[in-house]
Amino acid sequence: MKVDIAVVDYGMGNLRSVSKAIEHVAPAAHVVVTSDPDVIDRAGRVVFPGQGAAPDCMREIDARGLRQAIVDAARSKPFLGICMGMQVLFEHSEEGDTACLGILPGDVQRFPREAMHDAAGNKLKVPHMGWNDVHQAMSHPLWAGIEEGARFYFVHSYFVQPAAPEVIAGFSHYPFPFTCAVASGNIFAVQFHPEKSQNAGLALLGNFATWHPGAMAPTAAMSGATCA
Repeated sequence: MKVDIAVVDYGMGNLRSVSKAIEHVAPAAHVVVTSDPDVIDRAGRVVFPGQGAAPDCMREIDARGLRQAIVDAARSKPFLGICMGMQVLFEHSEEGDTACLGILPGDVQRFPREAMHDAAGNKLKVPHMGWNDVHQAMSHPLWAGIEEGARFYFVHSYFVQPAAPEVIAGFSHYPFPFTCAVASGNIFAVQFHPEKSQNAGLALLGNFATWHPGAMAPTAAMSGATCA
């Protein structure tokens, strides 16, 4: 059976919410939540969501025999990473000193305790949880119809530090600028949860469902950004 969009199930992630949101914006698509590498290989598009801790995520990916299928999908077809599904695309996470998939160069770091205060000196909580503005650092088809500075929903204690600044597709502030979206070829990945982000999130998922990766627009400078 043809699978238009496979949502990777490795035992961690808000899979039902993700799949239902995709079905809502792409009602004609055959969407499957799966832990079968063969189904992922056959799918036209792949969504890689995730929640929890990096060590658990990587352990479950390997225990279920999903590593190669995820790597192959990220190299060959429209691929959307969400939250932990974004972080483990990079090489290494500070969380549990974890070696990740290494699909994108860079690391994942915890919000530094000493920096977690606002302009008035008030302490900021970690995890970063709730709605925050997302600033678009490049033109990309997945941003189509989404206003610059649109608000998305976040839940995370770690953030990515890409080694290649040109992959930065979006950033937010907490309290400093950090990367919350990356794009490279057929890969688009976000730290926030589009499935929980109302109209802006649904727009992004709808854009992904019809995205045909091709020539990318030049990356815009990330003004003032000193961290991922």
